[in-house]
Amino acid sequence: MPKFQYKGRNAKGEVVESQSTAVNRAVLAEQLIGQGITPLKITESKESAQSAFSFLDVGGWPEEDEIILFTRQLNALVKAGVPILRSLQGLRESMPNKKFAAILGEVGRELESGRDLSSAMSDHRKVFNNIYVRMVAIGENTGMLDEALAQLFKYLEAERDTSKQIKSALRYPTFIVIAMFLAIFILNYFVIPAFAGIFERSGTELPWATQVLLTTSRFTQNYWYLIIGGAVGVVMAIKVYIQSKNGQRVWDRYKIRMPIIGSILRRATLSRFARSFSMGAEAGVPVLDTLRSVSQAVNNVYVGEKILEMRDNIERGESLTNAAHKTELFTPLVMQMLSVGDETGQMDEMMREVAEFYEREVDYDVKALSSAIEPILLLFLGVVIVILALGIFLPMWDMSSAIK
Repeated sequence: MPKFQYKGRNAKGEVVESQSTAVNRAVLAEQLIGQGITPLKITESKESAQSAFSFLDVGGWPEEDEIILFTRQLNALVKAGVPILRSLQGLRESMPNKKFAAILGEVGRELESGRDLSSAMSDHRKVFNNIYVRMVAIGENTGMLDEALAQLFKYLEAERDTSKQIKSALRYPTFIVIAMFLAIFILNYFVIPAFAGIFERSGTELPWATQVLLTTSRFTQNYWYLIIGGAVGVVMAIKVYIQSKNGQRVWDRYKIRMPIIGSILRRATLSRFARSFSMGAEAGVPVLDTLRSVSQAVNNVYVGEKILEMRDNIERGESLTNAAHKTELFTPLVMQMLSVGDETGQMDEMMREVAEFYEREVDYDVKALSSAIEPILLLFLGVVIVILALGIFLPMWDMSSAIK
């Protein structure tokens, strides 16, 4: 806990200077007033500042598997009736990741000062994202924290498995594309120039494919530094733009519309929507409050804005189904389930079925992702190979015919 140097006056008007530990300056000020001391100045001690600085070097940020394991353990402790603060202390002591343990210590101190768990976790967004904080908040508000943690564990585990499957499916095509571009660069810089002099001395009319290869080869030799620098610059510029608010929105919108993989990402997003909506409905949270939480839980800025538009339309008096239809975001299956759930009052069950359906669909499509990408990749490779073959071998055939 941070240490503070303070200066104040007691009930007799005497100046008092000392040091004490507290969660923050405000808490220390309240403690001093309760002791009859009027605080005049409160500053954080150098020792505390050094310890806070050392906190940055206690290890790496917790990985996804560590957060999932923590969620499962916390769920088991809460379900067993162990108080939250005691649970966090026990998990912190057994945590191998020092940085994660320090974060849990900070969360525990915030709980001691009177904050709730979701609010304390929201100060550490690199570990507990919007989805995590919102689900914990729903569990706290409804008294069903153990069930919220159980749902959160299943959700995080499914997200991890889906992410690993997508990365695994894209690893081979990515490697092939990178190797192909490197091969093209080497051919343009080293191989084709060796044939260029022979083709030019032959005096024959060169085919279009050969002219294209010679032009690209000369450009590569003369401006190779621009090609490499331009590629790195474009990648960095795209990365910086995506990290901006507008860029994140544009990228999130494009992701769910990409060929092949966009359909998978869209259904995964709809699964998040349905899962978090189901939790809110089951917990009895009002629809407007649930939609506000869901908009941050879907982990997609564009979809989150559409859900907030849906919430605004409901607030103006429209039905849930009409508001959802106006967003042009949901599939017919989701629309039908929303309609049935709204009419029957079983929204939690309907949304749970939607989430489970799309989770199975995403799992199946991810496994078939490599098979869908391979034909496109082979077609692209075939086109490149044909251009290279025509560009190099056609002039050689013409030259051999002329010699004969």
